[in-house]
Amino acid sequence: MPRGDKSAYTDKQKRKAEHIEEGYENRGVSHDEAERRAWATVNKESGGGKKSGSGRGHPENHLSSEKGGRIGGRASANRPASERSASAKKAAATRKRHEQGTHS
Repeated sequence: MPRGDKSAYTDKQKRKAEHIEEGYENRGVSHDEAERRAWATVNKESGGGKKSGSGRGHPENHLSSEKGGRIGGRASANRPASERSASAKKAAATRKRHEQGTHS
């Protein structure tokens, strides 16, 4: 099995990696880097691809994902209150505009 082959992973692990990758890309990380980080996270949490055999399973540790969630709010918290307020007002105006059916 060549390096990078994902056939040893379960469907759930593949979905999880895809979801983590999307999260990184939404935060501005390049596609290749996001994919690398996503699989590193899956490997760390579940111990890599699943191998068959009695007694080979181990519980998953989700500390990596929880840490990522906590880190996510830091950028917003570091911005001044006036900037956060302006952003919130702009978002409210956009939601109101979309509610009325005018997309511009």
